[in-house]
Amino acid sequence: MQLDLNQLCELLTVLDKTGISELTLKSGELELTIRKGIQASEPGTLAVGHPAVTTLPTIAETFASPTLASPSTVSQNSGASLTDSAPLAPAVVPAPVPAPVDTKWVSIISPMVGTFYRAAAPDEPPFVAVGDRIKVSQTVCIIEAMKLMNEIDADEVSGQVMEILVQNGEPVEYGQILMRINPD
Repeated sequence: MQLDLNQLCELLTVLDKTGISELTLKSGELELTIRKGIQASEPGTLAVGHPAVTTLPTIAETFASPTLASPSTVSQNSGASLTDSAPLAPAVVPAPVPAPVDTKWVSIISPMVGTFYRAAAPDEPPFVAVGDRIKVSQTVCIIEAMKLMNEIDADEVSGQVMEILVQNGEPVEYGQILMRINPD
């Protein structure tokens, strides 16, 4: 039996539309096993799956909706076992509400991708801490990018450091807010 890529894709599409959770094809030295909803655990196996598309409910819908059925309730209904049915959806937990941010605060933003450092060296004090007052063009942190240490300055703002949003040694992205300043 020869199985080309188009036939395999068609087989996966058809299998995805059915209730079959596992399929094994054997032909000569070739053995192909396809399982839905599990991860590969044996060497030489490949887990193929489709990404799940999830629509998160609003906070009001989350608290107004009943909770998901427990696995014991599902297994008692209609005599079906969990291995014969689709996996249960995870419970939706609302994200924590961030602390209110004063609209007049100014954000210091990362101009590059790299690693955030609060001090020039591990044994030196940090450039700034929450509550410190900073001046225009004062160095507030370092971002290491491609083995180069780039000093990040408070370009055109002076004031009090209200929040430092990145931990020392954490990677940062271009455009990520590093800290917030309450300007003078």
